[in-house]
Amino acid sequence: MKSIVILGSTGSVGVSTLDLVRRFPNKFKVRGLVAGRNLKLLASQIREFSPEWVSVKEKEGVPLLRGLLGNSKVEISCGESGATSIATASGVDVVVAAIVGGAGLVPTLEAVRAGKEVALANKEALVMAGEIFVHEAEKKGVRLLPVDSEHSAIFQCLQGNRREEVERIILTASGGPFLRASLRTLGRVTVKQALKHPNWKMGPKITVDSATMMNKGLEVVEARWLFDMMPPQVEVVIHPQSIVHSMVRYQDGSIIAQLGIPDMRIPIAYALSYPHRLKANWRPLELTRLGELTFLPVEKRRYPALNLAYQALAEGGTMPAVLNAANEVAVAAFLQRRIGFREIHRLIEKTMEAHTKTHPTQLQEILEVDRWARDKTSGLINSGSNIC
Repeated sequence: MKSIVILGSTGSVGVSTLDLVRRFPNKFKVRGLVAGRNLKLLASQIREFSPEWVSVKEKEGVPLLRGLLGNSKVEISCGESGATSIATASGVDVVVAAIVGGAGLVPTLEAVRAGKEVALANKEALVMAGEIFVHEAEKKGVRLLPVDSEHSAIFQCLQGNRREEVERIILTASGGPFLRASLRTLGRVTVKQALKHPNWKMGPKITVDSATMMNKGLEVVEARWLFDMMPPQVEVVIHPQSIVHSMVRYQDGSIIAQLGIPDMRIPIAYALSYPHRLKANWRPLELTRLGELTFLPVEKRRYPALNLAYQALAEGGTMPAVLNAANEVAVAAFLQRRIGFREIHRLIEKTMEAHTKTHPTQLQEILEVDRWARDKTSGLINSGSNIC
């Protein structure tokens, strides 16, 4: 039985992970949970899975959670230090890193430094500090097992093949809710419309990222570090059905693909059980009912955020961290209805233009750049300056 810790237990990946634990109680034991502000759901998870430790985002949440739990003896901490303590705890086999955004970087990196196997859903950790992250994992002999459906697909397609024979990896993208919308209408997109993903059920931030395709841009950066690929070796294609989760093209022209229903439990299960596969007790993919699978090129004018991600990756250094921080601030402002949908990528671009990249060797340098980018983007929004 594997003992696991879940960073981000109340998010979509965390909930799906706990559903796997529920379905396979003889395979996994939950030792710790880290969550944000959804204390009611967290309390329910604690009562069902009986972890030893939990951590919440804010200090004020500790007595509130304790009040919801009554006589429970679970140890409750808070903040980044609490999350890090749980992520590095003795006796933990796997840390599921599913905190959304840059907030997951420090506890996830510390889990690697503590020698924990990491099931990685927090792509921002590699976007912000890919070189440092990979170096620490290699030094500790830690496996980074991808949980994103796309990177899990690539990971599976690489099994049993020689890496030097890989020509490129192909990330698939659904195209989000605005794949066929008129470009003229994108400036009038509402929050409600942006949150209607055609295939996946995800949190609001990731869903908006899918609509702008920044989510795919972040995945491009993540793929560069997970699979040691150069930017030109990472291609993105539109695949509206979300059945082919990604592909690998080899030097002989062969393409190997991984297919499956759009269900996050499948890549999570593979990461947690690797190198084995759990016997599925959910609906399988039925090929004869698919009808057709289509693939389209990315329309750059429709998805400028993807171009910004490739630009940040090509420039390297601290630029991907700036890209990520600016995007987090801009998406939050859009969800608060403070800016329009098309202003998201313009804010990111302006923040990147204002940044002089450096080549950090320490995590603290990246965190300082992250704070600068957040302040810069917030300043652009608050000033009401023309970001068109």
